[in-house]
Amino acid sequence: MKHIKPIKNINATVRVPGSKSYTQRALIAASLARGDSLVRDALISEDTEYLINALRLLGATIGRKGCDLNIHGTGGALNTPSEAIYMGNNGTGLRLLTGTVSLGHGTFVLDGNARMRQRPIQPLLDALENIGVQAACIEGNGCPPVRVLAKGLSGGKITLAAGLSSQYLSSLLLAAPYGGKDSEIEVLGSLPSRPYVRMTLDVMAQFGVNVSDGQFKSFLIKAPQAYHAREYVVEGDASSATYLMAAAAICGGTVRIPNINPGSLQGDLRFSDILKIMGCRINTSGKGLEITGPLSNHGDLSFDLHDVPDMVPGLAVVSAFRKGKTVLKNIAHLRIKESDRIRAVTSELRRIGAKAEEKADGMIIQGMATGGAEIECYSDHRIAMSFAIAGLAIDGVSIKDPDCVKKSFPDFWERLESLG
Repeated sequence: MKHIKPIKNINATVRVPGSKSYTQRALIAASLARGDSLVRDALISEDTEYLINALRLLGATIGRKGCDLNIHGTGGALNTPSEAIYMGNNGTGLRLLTGTVSLGHGTFVLDGNARMRQRPIQPLLDALENIGVQAACIEGNGCPPVRVLAKGLSGGKITLAAGLSSQYLSSLLLAAPYGGKDSEIEVLGSLPSRPYVRMTLDVMAQFGVNVSDGQFKSFLIKAPQAYHAREYVVEGDASSATYLMAAAAICGGTVRIPNINPGSLQGDLRFSDILKIMGCRINTSGKGLEITGPLSNHGDLSFDLHDVPDMVPGLAVVSAFRKGKTVLKNIAHLRIKESDRIRAVTSELRRIGAKAEEKADGMIIQGMATGGAEIECYSDHRIAMSFAIAGLAIDGVSIKDPDCVKKSFPDFWERLESLG
């Protein structure tokens, strides 16, 4: 149990860890490259440790010094481990690796914890089946564990139903350069979380692979291509930064985050734009990002967050400190994250006295939060961190499972304390 102490009038400069999304994509590209890469300022967390261990099983040599990773890549020639590749609840890592292991030869099994075994992956397996990869959910329920009988990736035309997760598309994109022929990916349905696909394409380009993008409806990856070993610097994590921004918004005062690039492709930088609408002052003229609260716009607001689901728990908590009504919509895919985040967030908001209505694809929040509570985290790092911020503004908030933040932000509690 972690008890949160309220603070007022923040004045702090706080760095955030490296981007989890960029770290994982760079790890895969470097592990497929031939030769030695250096990935600097990487996120070292529970999720990335699972991925590092998995890539070692596949044949990459990965050494660590602080937050810098030295990677000797496989050149696309993967080992076939005798054991299952265990990914905990690292949904991104497991999905990205499902495409990666299709480059190998032999049987690969990818598995995770109890929650990971409830998170769908069938659309990705169906897409791989289009080009002859034998991939199946062992339990027959559309979720891990997954068995891939790999014979190398042939390439060709791939049809992907992408409505549940952009990670399926990123998985195919990262593997496609090593196909036997060109790959053309056709995307069916409304693709969520597009900024994460842009980040995938950015990492691929940084490691020397070109992709032709048909406005997110189709992608052409010429083959053969290969990732080139290089030095790569991971930028600060915008998703982690949202909690620090939220603290300034609801407590008042200023938070400066020097290692956030205001021009980043990371979609969660939109959080600062929304805080500006809510009345905070945002300064990007210096190095990094500066946010000054408190909130001053208490009118009714509505936001479509289809492309930026990870910011939703934090934004929902901020919304609980506004007098007006806030509608967060088009986020049905939050139900298949580390928890059912729509249900979890609305439930915990009600614990702290806010009016929160759960909808099929979103939530409606009517402030104001009135008092503390013991917060159930559902083993979800983003629930824990979001409601910890609420505890900075109201007395009596306790987080039941504080260690779950190790998934993405291992020293979150230390950095939170540095705010005041």
